[in-house]
Amino acid sequence: MPEKVIVIVDSITVSELAEQLNLPVTNLIGELFKNGIVATINQRIDFETATIIIEELGIKDVKIEKKEADRLNKVRAHQLSDHAESRPPIVAIMGHVDHGKTTLLDSVLNTKVVEGESGGITQHISAYQTIYNDRIMTLLDTPGHEAFAALRQHSAQLTDVVVIVVAADDGIKPQTVEAIKFARSANAKIIVAINKMDKPSADPNRVKSQFAADHDLNPEEWGGDTIFVEISAKTGENVNKLLETIFLVSDMEDLKADIDTPAEGLVIEARTEIGRGSVVGLLIEHGVLKPGNFIVAGTSYGKIRTMQNYKGETLKEAKPATPVVVTGFKQLPNFGDIFQIVKSEKEARAIAASERIDQERNLASSNVTSHDILSQMSKEYDVSKFSIIIKADYQGSLTSVSESLNLIDTKGEITLDTVGSGVGNISENDINLASGSGAVVYGFNVTLPAAVKRVAMRENVEVRIFKVIYELIDDVKQSMSALLAPEIKETVLGTLKVKGVFKIAKTDAIIGGEVTKGKLVPGVEARVFRNKQEIGTASVVAVQKNKQEAKEVFEGELCGLNLKTPKRINFEEGDKLEFFTREIIERTL
Repeated sequence: MPEKVIVIVDSITVSELAEQLNLPVTNLIGELFKNGIVATINQRIDFETATIIIEELGIKDVKIEKKEADRLNKVRAHQLSDHAESRPPIVAIMGHVDHGKTTLLDSVLNTKVVEGESGGITQHISAYQTIYNDRIMTLLDTPGHEAFAALRQHSAQLTDVVVIVVAADDGIKPQTVEAIKFARSANAKIIVAINKMDKPSADPNRVKSQFAADHDLNPEEWGGDTIFVEISAKTGENVNKLLETIFLVSDMEDLKADIDTPAEGLVIEARTEIGRGSVVGLLIEHGVLKPGNFIVAGTSYGKIRTMQNYKGETLKEAKPATPVVVTGFKQLPNFGDIFQIVKSEKEARAIAASERIDQERNLASSNVTSHDILSQMSKEYDVSKFSIIIKADYQGSLTSVSESLNLIDTKGEITLDTVGSGVGNISENDINLASGSGAVVYGFNVTLPAAVKRVAMRENVEVRIFKVIYELIDDVKQSMSALLAPEIKETVLGTLKVKGVFKIAKTDAIIGGEVTKGKLVPGVEARVFRNKQEIGTASVVAVQKNKQEAKEVFEGELCGLNLKTPKRINFEEGDKLEFFTREIIERTL
């Protein structure tokens, strides 16, 4: 029977899931109850909870897929007026880590972005603009490491064209595949840049074959409709050709935007800075943005105090497809929030308050999450818990770190408990929260002020700061691995049949016998059997053969044994001893 596919957008009600599974709703409610969750038919459960419940019910012919609610559609659904004007293309540079995305950007912008990247990888969305042949292009540099899937998906949704950079000597890799998926889900045009053509091992035809055979992206020269450009970001070879291709593809899309309308667009990044407050990266999709505008994004609002381009230059206005950095939000919006310009602070505050009420209402609906179930499981099975607090430099980075950590598979043996998170440097409040909860504070591209460090030392709170995301993830994995119960491996060495009993005491014995299988060495453990039933255990203190101390006795040989026993064992002729060693193996995630 083929698998039935159930698509879950963020969450699903208990009754809806029961209907999809063709099961009585009481079965699902009962399964939730078994896991300590009292639920009603109208309560919503998240994707992870649905997965757990289906697995515990033993349902094999059902596959569930997760689809995120698309908050971006509101902006994408903007109906262009008859007065819409042409706008620059928005281009996302995507691909596998180390395949040359940021080096390509350096070549285009004549900058040294890559030199400033921690660990040599991009760790947040960066937005730039370049001019080629008197035409403007907006470029988004995206992280390639697997931990930044959320940021890559976000970036793909922002773009008209996705340039997938793939190394000519390496070919398609996991993040390459992810980039293809994201680009297609956003209906963006795809251009493949085969990079590192300056290397002797470059094999562009192999790369093209991979795209054609595995992903249905056939090169134009092979009769397909996907443009491939062979480049070297390092030497600059064909970079101009790539830019010309981007404009060619963009022109075919006839990209337009409304100018004479209140500005709207998307939050692409958000962070806090001492002296500046909330510093927010925006990408304008319609309208003209100006300092002094009242702005609202999600539950955040404010008045734009300053506005700069990617170079840090002050702007008096910004048109569609322009990335800007603004200050003036009263609190940080979330990356991916839709922003809009309104007439007054009163209106902005009212919209933000309405959004906050909606979010609180959703939270108050007593949705059942996987965290609820895993918490109950932890209580039932005494699962170890590793508590953390996460601080990051950007909202997007915080999301990527959190999502990556939640993907660590502990097979239900350890619970990762995130007791707090936020954007900005580590504060005294973070330390106090960690002290009360026994948490480790993790910082990603943030600092630990000296005064806060002293508080952490006084409260005996451990603070770990990283500049590279995969190093942070590895550290959490190692810390959680240390909580895993070690694996005890037993190896059977041999067996012996008792032929004589010479001494029996409360905690020791001296016997003689014949090794019937394998071998015997001093220092091993033994199980004692009588008529195939285990009657006790012993440790082999010493072994004699021919009245001499022996290091080894093999099958068919006679020997004497000095045994240590936890309790008295009345050995008899014919008893069997099985010798074994124990090895404690540390486990890792």
